[in-house]
Amino acid sequence: MTATPATPATRHLDLPGGRIAYDDTEGTGPLVLCLPGLGDTRGVFRHAAPLLVAAGYRVVTADLRGAGESSADWASYNPEDSAEDAIALLRHLGAGPAIVVGTSFTGASVLWIAAEAPELVAGIVLSGPFIRDIPKNAVIKAAEWLVGRTPALWLTYWKTLFPTRKPADHAAYAARLKTSLKQPGHVAALRAMLASSRAACESRAAELTRPALVVMGTKDSDFKDPAAEARLVAERTHGTVVMVDGSGHYPQAEFPDAWVAAVAEFAAKTAA
Repeated sequence: MTATPATPATRHLDLPGGRIAYDDTEGTGPLVLCLPGLGDTRGVFRHAAPLLVAAGYRVVTADLRGAGESSADWASYNPEDSAEDAIALLRHLGAGPAIVVGTSFTGASVLWIAAEAPELVAGIVLSGPFIRDIPKNAVIKAAEWLVGRTPALWLTYWKTLFPTRKPADHAAYAARLKTSLKQPGHVAALRAMLASSRAACESRAAELTRPALVVMGTKDSDFKDPAAEARLVAERTHGTVVMVDGSGHYPQAEFPDAWVAAVAEFAAKTAA
């Protein structure tokens, strides 16, 4: 890809605690709702979304509270908060049931969504997901504290998550992400997400009744053993695993063709 694909205009959903930004390709195809991870925006799907549309899907991507074009004055920033925002958006759209995609931090959120509102969900995709509180040593805790201090430090870490290849617009997107993180309240929201627990969401895995797909990069440095973590998540969710060879934490941006192929195949099987 040589340029950033055009994205639909930003829309907003006003909720009791703030405002969520999203975009919608519309159309009559099955709905796919894509949620980014912490410290990122819905732009992480900028290359994957057009491919999903070309495959016949209606794609909605949303910014998390305290990120991108969403407001940043919420009372809390836990993964279940992001889940409730997504549930409200799905009900607002009235176009489900949807394939709901969670990335990293929102992998836990998707468990909550599927357990809390199964009627809105056709299936779930967990991409590089954190669905549990993984024990952290002092070094990891210090590193998390450090990268959550300023946009520049976060971007230094973020850039390491693309180990094999970077999108052609990687530098331009990094600049936009830095600008986003400089907005009032955004770094504070990032710190709150980094400190939050996934235990409440993890506890709902036993309630899942919808099919699940786990997509993990073989070089995802956020996990000591990405393949083992993918298997663990699949066991907890009764799901299947697709490993994207060479990818880091964001296969939807680093290897969008492979990521979309896995998601589209899963969505088609789910519909069938």
